Amino acid sequence: MSNEPQEPIKGKAFVLGKNIDTDQIIPAAHLVYSLDDPEERKLYGKYALSGVPIEESGLPQGNIPLTKDDETKSEFKIIVASDNFGCGSSREHAPASLEIAGIEAIISPSYARIFYRNSVDGGFLIPFESRDDLSKDIHTGDELEIDQENHQLINHTQDKTYKIKPLGSVADIVHAGGIFEYARQNGMIKEA
Repeated sequence: MSNEPQEPIKGKAFVLGKNIDTDQIIPAAHLVYSLDDPEERKLYGKYALSGVPIEESGLPQGNIPLTKDDETKSEFKIIVASDNFGCGSSREHAPASLEIAGIEAIISPSYARIFYRNSVDGGFLIPFESRDDLSKDIHTGDELEIDQENHQLINHTQDKTYKIKPLGSVADIVHAGGIFEYARQNGMIKEA
């Protein structure tokens, strides 16, 4: 693991339930935009999580979209979800769309394996694992801070602190910014 101190991740929580699949994260109808075109790329942020039923979006009250109408960036930075986040297809557009919307980290008790790997390998966002299901305790809009050094989540709104699991063997890849950047930094691939 990198010896560099890791900055805390701070921002508003966006809370979701369990089994959020990749079609809810970015519906197939929106997979037509180019990630290489700067203007089309923004549309992935606009439609991120648009497949989640609106009454289940932004819990506990619901009816809160991740991104407001006519915006491509969200005011939320950290997703707190229940079990099995990212199940469904292997599309890399799912973690990419969340990053484009401004999400920096997700906290869930469990992930679909391919979503977890795509998030880490692409350097899109950091998928932290919680020991318990925090989606029942944290509310959308709560001000959160992820203390990466001490493996804890601080809820400043409710004045509570929770332990989260260390990143383990993926930490170096996460902190390098993805698998290719990690390989470049460690001399595994040559610069073009």
